[in-house]
Amino acid sequence: MFNFFRGLFRRSKSEHVPASTAVETAPLSEEQLETVSQPGIKVNPPQLIVGTGQSVGMQRDHNEDTLYAFHAILADGTNDLPFGVFIIADGMGGHLNGEIASGSAAKTLGDYLLTRFYMPFLSGQPDAGGESIHEIMENGVREAQRAVLRSAPGGGTTLTAALVIGDQVTISHVGDSRAYFIHADGRIEAITQDHSLVRRLQDLGQIDEKEASVHPQRNVLYRALGQSEPFRPDINTHVMPNRGYLLLCSDGLWGSVADDEMHRIVSAAPEPAIACQKLIEAANQAGGPDNISAILVQYLS
Repeated sequence: MFNFFRGLFRRSKSEHVPASTAVETAPLSEEQLETVSQPGIKVNPPQLIVGTGQSVGMQRDHNEDTLYAFHAILADGTNDLPFGVFIIADGMGGHLNGEIASGSAAKTLGDYLLTRFYMPFLSGQPDAGGESIHEIMENGVREAQRAVLRSAPGGGTTLTAALVIGDQVTISHVGDSRAYFIHADGRIEAITQDHSLVRRLQDLGQIDEKEASVHPQRNVLYRALGQSEPFRPDINTHVMPNRGYLLLCSDGLWGSVADDEMHRIVSAAPEPAIACQKLIEAANQAGGPDNISAILVQYLS
């Protein structure tokens, strides 16, 4: 089983996408360093610790975000693999269409990945039909795109998904929700690139980060599910940071709370569920101008 999944990753063609931001934060305290670097403690089997949080925010009257989190582990003493599917979708297009678009996209992609990976994983008879993980993720996003066009015409949604198998995480990304790695050594790293007008202007050197944060078109996306123009999602595979975190969030979080503050909140929390609630509180205290969703995954081995 383990070799089967490794083969899928080897067949994948990984291409590095520059992070939209990379923030160096203050060094960890001696107490924090001791907590994350005890060489005598090994977690067996390796596992995922997961927390989620969501809020309508302070200025919206309804929620258009959808989060999807599923994780499991199969340990038989030989092949000990944690497994997880984590998705954030931020809907657009008004009260009804935004909600339907994000829900349809997240559920369609989540169900597709569970059907292709989790059920065969449990049965002991995995069969990817010769496809790599990247190809399966891309096909899943196409299914989600069709679901949005069918169920919410005129609506749209971002879609940022993580498939975790062992210590490998494959990210599929469309829009401006984000995925971050939060490392135990004090770094926070965005591992997705926003598909937004202001991000493109920043890349071209026409505006800086401060100007982007107040730009009147900062919410305009050039790539999202529900658009009729053909597109391909960004898909990349990374190694999960051991004793660090994977954070998926909508722009209601990262647009209100600075990266270094998100790192501080996560590092100070006793476990991911509480960290997510603290992240939501911080976004609301900053004005909560949008819906807020977060999924925090810690990998321990």
